[in-house]
Amino acid sequence: MSTRSEGFIITASPHIFAPTTTQRIMLAVIATLVPAGVMSVLYFGVRVLLLYAVAVVAAMATEAVVKIARGRDWRSITDGSAALSGILLVMVLPATISPLLVALASVVAIFIGKEVFGGLGSNVFNPALVGRAFLSASYPVQITNYTEAAPVFSFLGSGADATGGATPLAAARFEGVRTSSLDLFFGQIGGSIGETSTLFLLIGGIALLIMRIINWRLVLSYLGSVFVLGGIFYLIAPETYPDPVFHILSGGLVLAAFYMATDMVTSPITNTGQVIFGLGAGLIVIVIRLFGGFPEGVMYSILLMNAVTPIINRYTNTTTFGSVEAREGAEA
Repeated sequence: MSTRSEGFIITASPHIFAPTTTQRIMLAVIATLVPAGVMSVLYFGVRVLLLYAVAVVAAMATEAVVKIARGRDWRSITDGSAALSGILLVMVLPATISPLLVALASVVAIFIGKEVFGGLGSNVFNPALVGRAFLSASYPVQITNYTEAAPVFSFLGSGADATGGATPLAAARFEGVRTSSLDLFFGQIGGSIGETSTLFLLIGGIALLIMRIINWRLVLSYLGSVFVLGGIFYLIAPETYPDPVFHILSGGLVLAAFYMATDMVTSPITNTGQVIFGLGAGLIVIVIRLFGGFPEGVMYSILLMNAVTPIINRYTNTTTFGSVEAREGAEA
């Protein structure tokens, strides 16, 4: 008897459909980055638009080539995931970076960070951070050549960085110079393209929380652990260690907490796992910032926690749908 004649159609999973798609999620995330993206252009000039364009085109082209080589549908590049990786990659780079290096990093991000694992949904590490890590290891001088932001907000002063282009984290760590919280909040400081505008990143991040695209538990545990641990060291030696507010507002912490650590593919799938991920990442950030050889530890904190996400999932996962626990004394 035909299953179709009885009103049944046998198909592969998933069998539950919803209006939410990968493309809609990615486009929503990209839309929430618009405020910070606009500010990055105002702070660092129209050249930043070229960097965004190069990164997005290189990322999408790389994915298309790999899909064709694997005999897969190359039109999957329209889902927005490659474009989002390119945008996030640019946001963690200095405005002085060469477009050629941006293109190279985009290729590495998509090919090594995503496609070699099987594509979207199978990658272990955040692709944008893989591309950034590649540049950090291969071109350390170019990756740390920061420039000062243009004076967009007049009430913040000239916007010139008294430390000669050093980021606030580097200035605090190596020169003992503390940037004001107001400057950090509005982002009129030296730093990476998208990391400097905390206010506008928060606008986008809160929108993601309202749309329930990201899990608030990971964001809160990540930022909260950095705040608490940073505060402990500040109370112990305030003349040596920066205050916890400085930790939250400086560097790429806010960008990472809302847009990178919360990556649906590379973060834990359970609520408990999300909290563990955030706490672990926050601990790594503080250890590197205060005791490591680098002034910033956000990139390494996420990549290291990405590596242990499968273990976190294994030991925090709930009962598998459809499984039945064996009762004591029941027959095998």
